[in-house]
Amino acid sequence: MRIVIAGGSGFLGSHLSDALVARGDQVVCIDNFVTGRRSNVAHLLDQDSFELIEGDICDAVHVDGDVDAVMNLASPASPKDYSAFPIETLDVGSIGTRNLLELARAKNATFFMASTSEVYGDPFVHPQTEDYWGNVNPIGERSMYDEAKRFSEALTFAYHRTHGVAIRVVRIFNTYGPRMQSDDGRVVSNFITQALRGDPLTIYGDGSQTRSFCFVDDEVRGFIALLDSNEIGPINIGNPGEFTMLELADLVTELTGSTAGIVFEPLPSDDPKQRCPDITQAREKLGWEPGIDLRTGLERTIPHFAAELGL
Repeated sequence: MRIVIAGGSGFLGSHLSDALVARGDQVVCIDNFVTGRRSNVAHLLDQDSFELIEGDICDAVHVDGDVDAVMNLASPASPKDYSAFPIETLDVGSIGTRNLLELARAKNATFFMASTSEVYGDPFVHPQTEDYWGNVNPIGERSMYDEAKRFSEALTFAYHRTHGVAIRVVRIFNTYGPRMQSDDGRVVSNFITQALRGDPLTIYGDGSQTRSFCFVDDEVRGFIALLDSNEIGPINIGNPGEFTMLELADLVTELTGSTAGIVFEPLPSDDPKQRCPDITQAREKLGWEPGIDLRTGLERTIPHFAAELGL
């Protein structure tokens, strides 16, 4: 297939580009490098099956030739980034998503929307199933990301119902692995970076809040399983193994040999107390489930951060 990936030089987008090129697809990567990195895809630039276009999907999107799928992974995804670019995040979820949907419509291509578990907000249902409507603060400090993704989902389904665009919608749960930026601001990168620098690990609140962590290779495998299926979604792709922040901190401390300990800070507003996917649909409809446990994934991730920090 010939596949356009918006945000294809980002953390997830670059791993997706790798996987698609490796299986024989042609990839057209579009990125404005606000949060993505050219270095993430530098190893693909000399391959005939990979093309890099520097551009902003909030402008009109033009791609010559046939296109089989348009995959929208374009958005700041860490609290640090979407807090720094709140309006841009809302724009990419609305204007950018619509431009990509128009491209898919014009090319008669499948449209793949990378949504997020953030659409569930601070959930009252646990683990979260795809039919749960969520508990989101539409004007809170995280709302620019939550509402951008919720709108993207609504727009994607509107194009499907109104124009017959073939769609796939995935809801991504916390993903980690190589190519995350050391200053990403998410908990895995925070903990590993602090531990490697010899700083205390910062836990917000009392550390009892939970997350589930999916290694990037598993996540990308789930994306491709959904893309290749006839399922519309939304479908949760994440690891249902649930860990408290204290448990994650203890594991990072063990694997890095850190002796700096832990410090506690106040919990940010609208921070979910629990986050864990129900992946029944992914198992039954896609034949997918994660295969890499947290310890193994962290062992594969920590050397990346050490190199990133020059350690």
